[in-house]
Amino acid sequence: MAGMPAPVDLTAISLPDALTADIDRAGYYPALVADIIKAAVGAEEVFSHLVHQETTFDQDAVRRHITVFARTGTRLVIAHADDFSDPSGATGSREVATATTECIPLSAVRGVMLTHVTEDPSNYVPGSLGREMTLTIGWGAVSRVDLLPGQCGDPDCEGGDHGYEGTIAADDIGLRISAEAEGRAALDRAIEFARDLSSSIGR
Repeated sequence: MAGMPAPVDLTAISLPDALTADIDRAGYYPALVADIIKAAVGAEEVFSHLVHQETTFDQDAVRRHITVFARTGTRLVIAHADDFSDPSGATGSREVATATTECIPLSAVRGVMLTHVTEDPSNYVPGSLGREMTLTIGWGAVSRVDLLPGQCGDPDCEGGDHGYEGTIAADDIGLRISAEAEGRAALDRAIEFARDLSSSIGR
């Protein structure tokens, strides 16, 4: 149709070999996942990435998920794809996957939080950072409010309403990475990506 822009040629866009290898290793429809990343990234160079594949069990059904982070010079690109369950039955018995991408300006990323879980901390090995961690990234789209009854510092206080106090935390997306389930290399890659993203935000 006249006036319509030409479709994007995804075959002309290349991703870093390491990112492609990690997508292939995850094994969740790698050609589809690579294309949705290409469509979101476009011509920008990818400087760091993280690929996380997870399998969950939902009402006797096995569902696979994949989340990909890709940091360019200006944006954090997040892609998520998973198996689609159609309650209407319109898709019949065919396999269906849904894929969503979101692009966040690096200047809008408010925080990168790492929560390390360490078993037997009394025998912690320096440099190991434990065997499990949760990576949480916030950019203000979703905020969590934790409220608790207000505390009174007066030891002679006999009660009364002291209101509430709490914290507001941005946790738009969180990933749990376990060395036991995914290998130490996966944990190290997540830590490396978090370090790179942390140094790139707020510019």
